[in-house]
Amino acid sequence: MITLNNKKLIVILGPTASGKTDLAFKLATKFNGEIICCDSRQVYRDMIIGTASQKPCKVFVSPCLAKLPQHLFNFKTPNKPLNVAIYKKMAEKTIKDIQKRGKIPFLVGGTGLYIKSIVDNLQFPKLKPNPKLRKELEQKTASQLFVIYSKLDHLGAKKIDKNNKRRLIRAIEVCKITGKPFWSQRQKSTPLFDTLQIGVNLPKPELEKRISKRTEQMFEAGLEKEIKNLIKKYGWTQVLRNTIGYSEFQFCKIKKELQDLISLHTMQLAKRQITWFKKDKKIAWVKNYTQANSLVGDFLKNN
Repeated sequence: MITLNNKKLIVILGPTASGKTDLAFKLATKFNGEIICCDSRQVYRDMIIGTASQKPCKVFVSPCLAKLPQHLFNFKTPNKPLNVAIYKKMAEKTIKDIQKRGKIPFLVGGTGLYIKSIVDNLQFPKLKPNPKLRKELEQKTASQLFVIYSKLDHLGAKKIDKNNKRRLIRAIEVCKITGKPFWSQRQKSTPLFDTLQIGVNLPKPELEKRISKRTEQMFEAGLEKEIKNLIKKYGWTQVLRNTIGYSEFQFCKIKKELQDLISLHTMQLAKRQITWFKKDKKIAWVKNYTQANSLVGDFLKNN
């Protein structure tokens, strides 16, 4: 029996294209749950096809599952970047609201830091952005930013995603403003929720096949038209320049080459996600719905 004041939270995570969202929708439907987006790109409005966003895009989810209550999908415009501190605040509020209504929140996505911020209740430095510094750093490549950050925060350089420009810029900004290493300022607090983390584990060949197929589906669904509309509406924003499925259009125009490039970059992202998640020993890895269903059932019975 699940009480109204429960603190239960279920996280369904894994690499991109692993099928975690479909799994989460099925579990949430069975266990009286609601879905919360934990994908740093699916939060953006109008970026539907290129991010395989579930809520409005029927290409990637069946109509029956699309009826499930969903939160924090497609609410932020791509010209206004979202950071992990803001996301954490919004997600926690959403989780508590779902719990108060006697339902189970299912946090779903592959953005490791966003998930960790909720599960471990990370506290981030509260600093206002420095526009001048950010503009200067934005001109540099991810590799150049990583070199700069490595000199400022040796420990953090071993843990940060060295390909994530936005995160590198913020880390450098915090180091320069505070004079202290960024990573040491990210503190864990007492967890707010009783959490079960389930990871979707797929063999590499199957994951590569899924990624290739999904990329083809994106083009069939109108990815090229979507990116044109995005550029027309917002311009080449920082978010678009740093998002797989869109950034490739800056350098390539040939459809087949674009597909191959997007698939390659997506697989590289998946490998980074797997590396991140494998460090967390609290994650229970599953291969199918039956295993996940059993874990969730036992977790919810234990009050």
